[in-house]
Amino acid sequence: MSTLFGWFRDGAARHAELPAIEVAGQTVRYRELLDLVERLAGRLVAAAGRRPAAVGLLAGRSLAGYAGYLAALRLAAVVVPLHPEAPAARNTRMCRSTGVEVIVADDAGSAQLATLAAQTGAAALELPAVRRTPWYWSLDTPPWSEPYGGRTDAVAYVQFTSGSTGEPKGVPIRHRNFVDYLPFCLQRYDCGPGARFAPALELSFDASVFGMFVPLCTGATLVVPGPEDVLAPPRFVTARGITHWISVPSVISMAHRQGTLPPASMPDLRCSVFGGEQLTFDQARAWSAAAPHSTIDNQYGPTELTIGCTGYRLPPDPARWPDIPESAVPIGPIHPHLDSVVLTEAGLAGTEGELCVRGSQRFDGYLDPADNTGRFVHFDGHRAIGCDAQVVPADAWYRTGDRVRVGADGVMVHLGRLDQQVKVRGHRVELGEIESVLRGHPAIHDAVVLAVPDAAGTQTLHAVYTGKLVDPAELTAAAAQRVPPHLRPPQDPHVHQLPANANGKGDRPAMKSLFVLP
Repeated sequence: MSTLFGWFRDGAARHAELPAIEVAGQTVRYRELLDLVERLAGRLVAAAGRRPAAVGLLAGRSLAGYAGYLAALRLAAVVVPLHPEAPAARNTRMCRSTGVEVIVADDAGSAQLATLAAQTGAAALELPAVRRTPWYWSLDTPPWSEPYGGRTDAVAYVQFTSGSTGEPKGVPIRHRNFVDYLPFCLQRYDCGPGARFAPALELSFDASVFGMFVPLCTGATLVVPGPEDVLAPPRFVTARGITHWISVPSVISMAHRQGTLPPASMPDLRCSVFGGEQLTFDQARAWSAAAPHSTIDNQYGPTELTIGCTGYRLPPDPARWPDIPESAVPIGPIHPHLDSVVLTEAGLAGTEGELCVRGSQRFDGYLDPADNTGRFVHFDGHRAIGCDAQVVPADAWYRTGDRVRVGADGVMVHLGRLDQQVKVRGHRVELGEIESVLRGHPAIHDAVVLAVPDAAGTQTLHAVYTGKLVDPAELTAAAAQRVPPHLRPPQDPHVHQLPANANGKGDRPAMKSLFVLP
């Protein structure tokens, strides 16, 4: 067994002279990246005054972000990814709850760095990518010389997901959660020298760990796309010789709407991995037409199950794609090293119901043990019973909250959420979190937030509220104080009374009819 940093270090030793990362016009070889990481680790220790137990990463897809992630792992510290565009109050809560002692920020995070440092007491380390004097040129700190002390049972990173109470939930993922997952991915995705991976994923999104370590453990090259590249994938893929593309499916919809995804525009792309939200057949057809020689892999998995726990690869010939009633591509069978069971409402094993999973990728429980309540079950082969222990047993099953149907071949189709949790641009969103923010406005009596698919199938968030009429800009500003950009409802219609059904409950379908989307 090894650790994430151990896998990277071993790969860097084997492929020292190969290009490891290409980002913002810079190419860094494996030996250069490893040296950079060792020196940055020394700078982290100097900034904190000791080896930090946890490092906040307030960075985008930059060399500082990737090197900072690896440097924290080199120190056997816990990585806490922070979104530079998220409200400072949210990032502050994350830092405090994880005991962050030093915060690394690149250009994207520099505006918020001083505020976070002042509110948390953490040391601040800013690594700007100024053209004439980039931070890595002036990194004269000696390499960290102490032996690597990483343990497979230690926490590698803490990812935060949306919570129904308005507070984010911390998900600690240990190095041992990767012991089966990473080798499985290395084999599944044809990695190695010469492969060029383009992960269009922010570091605050847990799938970015897949996009980082799958190439960096194998001698492949991590080629980082910029924001403009994500809007026009073919131009970037062709110009940079990309072999593996990784993103959320909504990227397809955006590119297709803007006319930047013409047929046969990515003839040399050989593997495409999508995850984070439902991949529709319309999206898959548009991508397949643009990249006719690429496999399309649909990956599913909540953060609590270490990025991906199922996967489905569409047949190369679209004529052989499955003919099912649902518009979304199947999520596939459970990975062979994991166990799954589909539970009906009665708690019995069935072919349609809630997907529950256990095994090496299952996390040990939330940062706040109170969040474990209702999220785990015991299953004796016949009936499931709740498991609300503060310390979650290793054999307990994690309740994903996702409703699936499993076929005779073990392939599952995602049928939606059991609750009101949705995926927006790859981020898991609890609608109740946004509702709690809007209800906190003094002029609002009640509010309901809806996820409404547009014509391309991409989920967008909208709110309906009662009370006094509030300027939409004011509501957006209020929500921005508590939730990151992807959680802010872009439209906020005011009504005198929320629509209700015959049972007196909120009629969400009627509310969705208020929106006419292009």
